[in-house]
Amino acid sequence: MPISLSESPRGAGRPRVEVVPPHVFSLGAEAVELARRAGLELDPWQQDALRVMLAVREDGKWACFEYGEIVARQNGKGAILEARALAGLFLLGERLIMWSAHEYKTAMEAFLRLRALIRNLEHVGVIPADTVKTCNTNGEESFEIRATGQRLKFIARSKSSGRGFSGDCNLIDESFAYSAIQHAALLPTMSARQNPQIVYTSSPPLDGDSGDVLFALKARAEAGGDDSLGWRDWGPAANLDQLDRLNLDDVALWAATNPAMGVRITEETIRRERRSMGAPEFARERLSVWPRQLIGGGAIDPANWAALMDPESRRDGDVAIGVDIAPDRNYAAIGLYGRRADGYGHMQIVDYRPGTDWLLDRIREWREAVNPVAIAMGRACAASLDVELEKVGITRPEDPEKPRRGDLAVTSAMEMSAACGQFLDGVRQRTERYVPDAANALDASVAGAKVKQNGDTLVWARKESAADTSPLVAVTVARWAWHALSHLVDQNVSAEPTFALL
Repeated sequence: MPISLSESPRGAGRPRVEVVPPHVFSLGAEAVELARRAGLELDPWQQDALRVMLAVREDGKWACFEYGEIVARQNGKGAILEARALAGLFLLGERLIMWSAHEYKTAMEAFLRLRALIRNLEHVGVIPADTVKTCNTNGEESFEIRATGQRLKFIARSKSSGRGFSGDCNLIDESFAYSAIQHAALLPTMSARQNPQIVYTSSPPLDGDSGDVLFALKARAEAGGDDSLGWRDWGPAANLDQLDRLNLDDVALWAATNPAMGVRITEETIRRERRSMGAPEFARERLSVWPRQLIGGGAIDPANWAALMDPESRRDGDVAIGVDIAPDRNYAAIGLYGRRADGYGHMQIVDYRPGTDWLLDRIREWREAVNPVAIAMGRACAASLDVELEKVGITRPEDPEKPRRGDLAVTSAMEMSAACGQFLDGVRQRTERYVPDAANALDASVAGAKVKQNGDTLVWARKESAADTSPLVAVTVARWAWHALSHLVDQNVSAEPTFALL
């Protein structure tokens, strides 16, 4: 006799990991009601997701700049995105909502579902007929509110799909296939938005050598202390290398990891999957068990990096400036490094923007503001700025043994290798702290960073890295300059800076 849905054990109401940033109220209930009127009845766990996602701080900004929901396929995470998209259009007044998926067909399925929901809203009179203009052109699928120009666009992600779009809300469907390169392309476009948000929904990464962005988010969530991240992970604590710790036939485990069990997923269905799939595949696809991240694929362990984040970090005393330009010159970064009163290193990205035309003015402004030990950069970056730097009086010291404050410090090949190695040591030993920048550019740079070795030397692999390395290189050379040159310059304490977050 077939097993009815009502006879299946019910899925858990709460995930194993739930991170909720501080907030004063939430617009989740309003989003849930709008979805209901569109014919989208959300389960309690989906409603909870929206309450966390749409939590609001005292200043009116989203508590969750980033929000992630990690749960197995067919549980209904797509409905969470649908409700968020409807809220963005009809409740929140967001100008541009970008829905991206790994594959075109997935993005189009979402487009068709939203089209049906919008038609339902028109049918029941929530919005007048012909309020929304629908574009069905291949590759340009979108909805636009005629009166306001608000848009909801659907795209299949590519390496450069984040460039040129500055969405108030970015919905990252199938986030397991969302790369650090795509993340680095997206983040700077959001910095000019007044109240942006990124929402990730996914099952765990397919293997330990991919999913850098998800692994980094997971590490930040589990480390705690990040008040800009909301996170709900339905998977168990064990990873795919630890399946001996799990009873894959335990119905209670199935229910704990599948909130829709007994609602739209039956016990019979899961038993059938268990018989037909290998243990690792079943664990990952149905139980949301994460793979163990292969650190060889990325240079920096996300857990180590997440442990260094401190939004309240402040340096005490001298600071060095680091500058770098991406090899393709699409972006440039300025970083600072100093020492805190408690002895930890302090680093942060203070500027990260497209192009390079802005860079020289900002270097000069920061030099005047903080009276740095040095302004450090690699040889290629220095060569490309040599003439412009000389025009504004930023040059190498006449006597390398007697540098002056604000002099240019250019790393040799061996010094760059030492800088990279020492940076890695500091991260692994957790003797550094960093302030997350508004665009999370440094986090994205670290998540995709790789190293290359040539004999005894080790440097950041600029071409092989899965993200723009300029933010990482900027703080790397700033750290090197502070340690290598502080004892050579005069010991006068620099003036208090006029810029924040130091």
